[in-house]
Order: sequence, then structure tokens, then C-alpha cells
Amino acid sequence: MYIRNLALTDFRSWARVEIDLAPGRTVFVAPNGFGKTNIVEALWYSSTLGSHRVGTDAPLIRAGAQRAVVSTIVVNDGRELAVDLEINAGRANKARLNRSPVRSAREILGALRAVLFAPEDLALVRGDPSERRRYLDELATTRRPQVAAIRADYEKVLKQRTALLKSAAGARYRGDRSMLDTLDVWDGHLAAHGSRLIAARVGLVNQLAPEVEKAYQLLAPASRPAAIRYRSGVELVESEAAAGTGNAELFEAALLDALARRRDAELERGVCLVGPHRDDLELRLGDQVAKGFASHGESWSMALALRLAAYELLRAEGGDPVLLLDDVFAELDSARRQALANVAASAEQVLVTAAVHEDIPQDWDADKIEITMTDDDTGRISQVQARTRANEDRQ
Repeated sequence: MYIRNLALTDFRSWARVEIDLAPGRTVFVAPNGFGKTNIVEALWYSSTLGSHRVGTDAPLIRAGAQRAVVSTIVVNDGRELAVDLEINAGRANKARLNRSPVRSAREILGALRAVLFAPEDLALVRGDPSERRRYLDELATTRRPQVAAIRADYEKVLKQRTALLKSAAGARYRGDRSMLDTLDVWDGHLAAHGSRLIAARVGLVNQLAPEVEKAYQLLAPASRPAAIRYRSGVELVESEAAAGTGNAELFEAALLDALARRRDAELERGVCLVGPHRDDLELRLGDQVAKGFASHGESWSMALALRLAAYELLRAEGGDPVLLLDDVFAELDSARRQALANVAASAEQVLVTAAVHEDIPQDWDADKIEITMTDDDTGRISQVQARTRANEDRQ
């Protein structure tokens, strides 16, 4: 799989830009602040409907604009697919496939399969559980686009149930059973949708675990062995996940039981204490959890191992995903640079951002796209200058 053409309209700093791309390696070279990461971010958004930098859509729309548009032409096994995505802050996004509107933007998921490496990946190891949940959910959705609908349904139920919990506490003290009966109904909805999301995650973790172990060994052969496991506040869910067993029906029953047992605590606090929104992906090095105990180098190796494992899973299912490397070489030592370069050597398409030429492996045969700042009324980036040359001599 590769991207043949990318066009952006009012996305981040870009008022309008269109770039033709080709298989192989392409490097976007520009100083920081010139918009090169915005290009990679747009592609990642087209792949996952999420940004690796921000949690909402509003920052993706250029200041003063009403919407942003990301258009790509993706080639997979010789077949071209045009994907157009309109990003609207505060309103539902719109999308088209081969110029025909689709009912939901989620229908474009799977059209572009990509794996992103970025400096923000350290948050996978050092950040909150939400970072690791997002990693699992994005990868699960890339592999099985229907997971996006499961996530959306669960998030809607979670929001409704949380609002009901805040209101139900008072009703309970007044002896009003109607609201508590309604809460029972929402318990069923949360367990039904939550169990399907947990099942998707657990199945993914079971497949990821050996790939993460192998990737970490490649990146840090002298370090402690790496391992991952799914953690849940529901004991039966966690034990079944650890055993590599369990299914959505079993997880649903476990969630219903846990919801019943935690009802008093939830009413007292007004928050939902049970469900996949509270789960985590535990990362371990030897006998210790990585978060808080891993060194800087070990943390980078673990973060890279998670991305490499994702790449291998997607690749094994047919066709190379597009590899996006956002300023990541500048963050790595020589050994980790080389390990990542080895993976990139066999990928069908690799798109790389770098501030300086020295951040790119010396032996790479790559096309180069230089981004320059132009003087205009707004002082924003308004033009891309592409000079594509293979085996260009470094100055």
C-alpha cells in the first residue's frame, strides 16, 4: 500500500498544498515550525480519525477557516481509492470514497493502513492509561474497522450512564425507584458494548505480546525481557485475558456482576467505576512495570517495540502499511536508529520528517521534499517546493 497523492485544505498551517508521492522513502526536510509534522498528522488522521498530538479536532482547522479537508489517493495492489475527509469542529465530520459521500466518516477506516512513530510515543510508556488504551483501540480499528462502531457505541453509553449516576444518587435517597430501574437498563447496555470492546482488545494483546517481545529484544538485546498484559479492574476479565481465553459473552456477565457490586460506590461518587474505559495495557521489563522504572533508553525501546509489533501484525495480514516516521530519528541513539532503518528498508512506502539532513540514515536512497516559508500577509506556510532526487549528495 502507498499514497500516490495528498492534498490539504485549511489543515493546521496549510491553506492549500498538494503533493504527489511514490513508493519507497520520501523525506520532508524543514526547520521546526514549517509544517512538516502537520503533513504526517493529516495522514495519520485519515488512517485512524484521530491525531497523535491533540485530543480534539478544533486545533486541526486553520485559524479563520470553518473546516479542514484531507484528500488522499491510496494505491493497494494496483487499485486506486480516493479518500476525502472533511473535518468540522463541533459538528460531525464528512467523508467520501471515490468521490461518493458515505454515511459516516468511520466508513473510510481501513482505506489507509498506517503505522506512526513519533516523539509523542514516549507517552505510551510514561503517560496515563488512556494513552495505552488509545494505542490498542487505534490498532484494533485499523485491523478491524468495525471496532470503531463498537467504541462509538460504548462511549455514548458511558456518557449517558455517567450523567444518570450523577442524578440517581438524589433519587435513591428520596426512595425514587424509577431512576434506579433506568440505571439497571444502562448497566446492560454498558456491559453489552463494553464486553465487545474488551474482547477486541484482549484478542489483540494476545497477538501483540510475542511481537513486542521480539521487537524489544531486537532493539535492546542487553536489556531485560519485555512483556505486555491486559489489566482490568474486573478480576474475571483480567484472569481470562491473562490465560488467553474468554469471550464477549463471558466478559459481559463479568461486567454486569461488577456493576452490581460497585453500584453503591458509583452512586456515591457519581462516576462509572467499571468498564473498559478504566482498563490498561501493562508494560513490563523483567519483574518491574516499565512506567516509573524504565530508563530513558528502555522507555524508547518499549515505545518503539509497541509500534514495530503493530507494523508486523498489519503486514502479516496482507500488504505493507504506510510507515510514518515523524522526527523520530533525532530522538534515537545509533543502535535504535539502525533497527528502525532496517524495518523501513523493506516497507513499500516510508514518509519521514526531519529538521536536518543529518537526522536521516546516511545510506538511505530517498526522495526529498523541502518545505520553505513564504512571505505573505498572514506569515503562514503557503507553498511547498518539491525537489525530488534519489541518492542526493549531502551538502
